[in-house]
Amino acid sequence: MPAPTNVHIVVIDDDDSFRIATQGLVRSLGYTVAGYASAEAFFDTQSARDADCIISDIQMPGMTGIEMKQRLNEEGAGIAVIFVSAQTDASLPRRVSECGGFILLHKPFHGQVLIDAIHRAIGDLAPQ
Repeated sequence: MPAPTNVHIVVIDDDDSFRIATQGLVRSLGYTVAGYASAEAFFDTQSARDADCIISDIQMPGMTGIEMKQRLNEEGAGIAVIFVSAQTDASLPRRVSECGGFILLHKPFHGQVLIDAIHRAIGDLAPQ
Protein backbone atom coordinates (compact mmCIF):
# COMPACT_ATOMS: atom_id res chain seq x y z
CA MET A 1 0.00 0.00 0.00
CA PRO A 2 1.56 3.34 -0.98
CA ALA A 3 1.75 5.81 1.87
CA PRO A 4 -0.49 8.84 1.59
CA THR A 5 1.82 11.81 2.02
CA ASN A 6 -0.68 13.67 4.19
CA VAL A 7 -0.85 11.01 6.93
CA HIS A 8 0.74 12.10 10.21
CA ILE A 9 1.74 9.39 12.69
CA VAL A 10 2.85 10.09 16.26
CA VAL A 11 5.04 7.81 18.38
CA ILE A 12 4.82 8.27 22.16
CA ASP A 13 7.22 6.21 24.28
CA ASP A 14 9.56 7.06 27.14
CA ASP A 15 12.07 4.50 25.82
CA ASP A 16 14.26 6.64 23.56
CA SER A 17 15.67 3.74 21.54
CA PHE A 18 12.22 2.27 20.80
CA ARG A 19 10.76 5.68 19.94
CA ILE A 20 13.62 6.63 17.60
CA ALA A 21 13.64 3.23 15.88
CA THR A 22 9.86 3.30 15.43
CA GLN A 23 9.99 6.83 14.02
CA GLY A 24 12.60 5.63 11.51
CA LEU A 25 10.42 2.71 10.48
CA VAL A 26 7.36 4.92 10.04
CA ARG A 27 9.37 7.51 8.10
CA SER A 28 10.72 4.76 5.80
CA LEU A 29 7.10 3.97 4.87
CA GLY A 30 6.65 7.52 3.58
CA TYR A 31 4.53 8.92 6.41
CA THR A 32 5.26 12.08 8.34
CA VAL A 33 6.12 11.24 11.92
CA ALA A 34 6.73 12.97 15.23
CA GLY A 35 7.93 11.43 18.47
CA TYR A 36 7.36 12.35 22.10
CA ALA A 37 8.80 10.94 25.32
CA SER A 38 5.52 11.45 27.18
CA ALA A 39 1.80 11.93 26.64
CA GLU A 40 2.07 15.33 28.29
CA ALA A 41 4.68 16.47 25.74
CA PHE A 42 2.36 15.24 22.96
CA PHE A 43 -0.59 17.24 24.28
CA ASP A 44 1.59 20.36 24.47
CA THR A 45 1.96 20.38 20.65
CA GLN A 46 -0.17 20.81 17.55
CA SER A 47 0.38 17.09 16.81
CA ALA A 48 -2.32 16.29 19.33
CA ARG A 49 -4.80 17.79 16.89
CA ASP A 50 -3.15 16.73 13.63
CA ALA A 51 -2.34 13.05 14.26
CA ASP A 52 -4.01 10.42 12.10
CA CYS A 53 -2.59 7.49 14.08
CA ILE A 54 -0.73 7.20 17.37
CA ILE A 55 1.67 4.45 18.42
CA SER A 56 1.90 4.66 22.20
CA ASP A 57 3.45 2.78 25.05
CA ILE A 58 1.04 2.08 27.89
CA GLN A 59 3.29 2.37 30.95
CA MET A 60 5.00 5.76 31.01
CA PRO A 61 5.84 8.17 33.80
CA GLY A 62 3.06 10.69 34.31
CA MET A 63 0.07 10.10 32.06
CA THR A 64 -0.22 6.49 30.87
CA GLY A 65 -1.11 5.57 27.30
CA ILE A 66 -4.58 4.48 28.44
CA GLU A 67 -5.13 7.84 30.17
CA MET A 68 -3.93 9.61 27.02
CA LYS A 69 -6.49 7.72 24.90
CA GLN A 70 -9.24 8.50 27.43
CA ARG A 71 -8.37 12.21 27.19
CA LEU A 72 -8.48 12.04 23.39
CA ASN A 73 -11.90 10.39 23.68
CA GLU A 74 -13.12 13.16 25.99
CA GLU A 75 -11.90 15.75 23.48
CA GLY A 76 -13.79 13.96 20.69
CA ALA A 77 -10.62 13.01 18.80
CA GLY A 78 -11.24 9.77 16.93
CA ILE A 79 -7.56 8.99 16.43
CA ALA A 80 -6.60 5.33 16.08
CA VAL A 81 -4.15 4.35 18.83
CA ILE A 82 -1.86 1.35 18.45
CA PHE A 83 -0.73 0.44 21.94
CA VAL A 84 2.60 -1.25 22.61
CA SER A 85 3.74 -2.72 25.90
CA ALA A 86 6.47 -4.89 27.34
CA GLN A 87 4.21 -5.74 30.27
CA THR A 88 2.36 -9.03 30.41
CA ASP A 89 -0.50 -7.88 32.64
CA ALA A 90 -3.48 -10.06 31.73
CA SER A 91 -5.84 -7.07 32.08
CA LEU A 92 -4.13 -5.03 29.34
CA PRO A 93 -6.16 -6.35 26.37
CA ARG A 94 -9.41 -5.57 28.21
CA ARG A 95 -8.20 -2.08 29.23
CA VAL A 96 -7.08 -1.31 25.66
CA SER A 97 -10.44 -2.45 24.33
CA GLU A 98 -12.42 -0.49 26.92
CA CYS A 99 -10.66 2.79 26.08
CA GLY A 100 -11.14 2.28 22.36
CA GLY A 101 -7.57 1.36 21.48
CA PHE A 102 -7.10 -0.01 17.98
CA ILE A 103 -4.77 -2.89 18.86
CA LEU A 104 -2.26 -3.99 21.50
CA LEU A 105 1.16 -5.22 20.43
CA HIS A 106 3.45 -6.87 22.96
CA LYS A 107 7.14 -5.90 22.80
CA PRO A 108 9.21 -7.23 21.22
CA PHE A 109 7.45 -7.67 17.88
CA HIS A 110 8.55 -7.81 14.27
CA GLY A 111 8.47 -4.55 12.35
CA GLN A 112 6.06 -6.05 9.82
CA VAL A 113 3.48 -6.59 12.58
CA LEU A 114 3.58 -2.86 13.34
CA ILE A 115 3.51 -1.96 9.64
CA ASP A 116 0.40 -4.12 9.15
CA ALA A 117 -1.27 -2.51 12.18
CA ILE A 118 -0.50 0.98 10.86
CA HIS A 119 -1.93 0.14 7.44
CA ARG A 120 -5.12 -1.21 9.03
CA ALA A 121 -5.43 1.78 11.38
CA ILE A 122 -5.16 4.34 8.59
CA GLY A 123 -6.77 2.23 5.88
CA ASP A 124 -9.72 4.55 5.54
CA LEU A 125 -7.34 7.49 4.99
CA ALA A 126 -5.60 5.90 2.01
CA PRO A 127 -6.68 7.04 -1.45
CA GLN A 128 -8.79 4.48 -3.25
